[in-house]
Amino acid sequence: MKKYLFIPLILCVLFLTPCMLIAQITERPRPVEWDQLVEGGRFKDRLLPMPKGKLSSDTWGAKGVLPRYVDNGIEDRIRSYWGGKIILGSDKLYHLYVAGWLESSAKGHAEWPNSIVYHTVSDNSIGPFVVKDTIGKGHNPEVFRIKDGRYVIYIIDGYYISNSLNGPWELKHFDFEKRDRPIIEGLSNLTFAQREDGSYLMVCRGGGVWISKTGISAYNQITDRRVYPNVKGEFEDPVVWRDNVQYHLIVNDWLGRIAFYQRSKDGVNWVTDPGEAYTIGVAKHEDGQVEDWYKFERIKVLQDNYGRAIQANFAVIDTSKADDKASDRHSSKNISVPLNPGVLLTMLNKEMPTAKTKVISVKIAAEKGFNPQIDVDVKSLRFGASTEVNFGRGSKVLSVVKSNKDLIVNFDAKGSGITKEEFAPKLIGKSTAGKLLYGYTRVPWLNYNEAILSARKPVFSSENNKTKLKIEVENFGQVVSKKSVLEVTCLVGNEKKTLGIAAVPVLQPYGKTEVSLLTDQVFEKGKEYAFSVTVSTNNTKVSVFEFKAVPVK
Repeated sequence: MKKYLFIPLILCVLFLTPCMLIAQITERPRPVEWDQLVEGGRFKDRLLPMPKGKLSSDTWGAKGVLPRYVDNGIEDRIRSYWGGKIILGSDKLYHLYVAGWLESSAKGHAEWPNSIVYHTVSDNSIGPFVVKDTIGKGHNPEVFRIKDGRYVIYIIDGYYISNSLNGPWELKHFDFEKRDRPIIEGLSNLTFAQREDGSYLMVCRGGGVWISKTGISAYNQITDRRVYPNVKGEFEDPVVWRDNVQYHLIVNDWLGRIAFYQRSKDGVNWVTDPGEAYTIGVAKHEDGQVEDWYKFERIKVLQDNYGRAIQANFAVIDTSKADDKASDRHSSKNISVPLNPGVLLTMLNKEMPTAKTKVISVKIAAEKGFNPQIDVDVKSLRFGASTEVNFGRGSKVLSVVKSNKDLIVNFDAKGSGITKEEFAPKLIGKSTAGKLLYGYTRVPWLNYNEAILSARKPVFSSENNKTKLKIEVENFGQVVSKKSVLEVTCLVGNEKKTLGIAAVPVLQPYGKTEVSLLTDQVFEKGKEYAFSVTVSTNNTKVSVFEFKAVPVK
């Protein structure tokens, strides 16, 4: 087990000239089909107007961000702020841990590598947040609470831990076990989501997925490639969270100034929804005025009791980072933008819809401030796979039935688009007030908490003129695995050959085993080969690990 120290790639940018920095923006072409998305099809549609606050032009900032709500988030003339995440304390205060540095710093925005983590508080989630005390050096903080009740503040190359949101804080360092996989773009800008058993799933800047049993115990990498969208992009600033339905991931293409939204059943295998997660221009007032920040980065989300994202917080800057000089009119801050959390849905069909299915029934739950029996424009509703609903298609309403305070909506099953791959069907519609209404639901026929079996590279040796492979397999899931099968293949010339198949016994959560197999395949000494290790359960592939190795030294 090793501790890895990485210098973020962005440090390299500091050695570029200002003109080169300004040029580091490009317009990414959007897919043509995005033009067909309906309201609610993009994550960006969930961002709501910023609540009214203290509107002022008597402050720093380029023309495009004036006037603005100076009591939104945190800002002042003493420090530049960047990043930060909010957590609600038992004291009913909202605690924002945010990075910052003196605005008078000679390097201007380039002072960020020497930033300090500030503990700030507010009696509401929007702000203004005021500095209460300092935690210590660090950048890109993300706070979370582990199963034993302690609080962790992640920073680049370490974390602070305390029994209380008010400290005292102790600086420590994570252990990372890459498990024979390449670490993509280094271990910086980490983001965390707690799983059902209190363990933690982490996504690193490069898009690798890691799991820790406690949140502070060693993080084990279980992917061998990035999980981000398969598009051209310079990705950073991932944020991952889990709600009562699924995992969510947003990642930012900093060069293209466009962010992508992804969803997952298990936090390991992801689908990308169409449309922008956020872009510049999302900081809007209720009257339509836009705070035209130059860049939106470091998104973090505040969650409710169901895990739903109810607020987004961004690091914003009013000009290019290179043009933010010491004690000038430019700076950066953290802003708060409310999110439409969506409605709570339950799918009532017990079996997956087929061609013979006539009706799909979905219950919309009542909540404080929301009465589905009177607040839903029933005729506007569409339900089904996101691939259908996001484009205005999907199942249409047949009838509704009141159920206590809830509302059961019966949809014509035709056109739902729901297949065995669909793990979170979606609802899109309008409220009777004309506002966006959306939500996701789990499906009863799927298991959402399964074993996650992951293999390491084989250890090669010679035995009876054959090649022996010993392969460690570990269960990073939260439940006991089922009997499985491991297959190793190798590319020999242009032919893919199976070297052997071995049984994988039942494994407890976080348990491991070692399986062995013998092969007659002759390997050339010193030659590198491409291998693949596949683990399957009930004839379904659960993990594939591809790598290159030299079997005979």
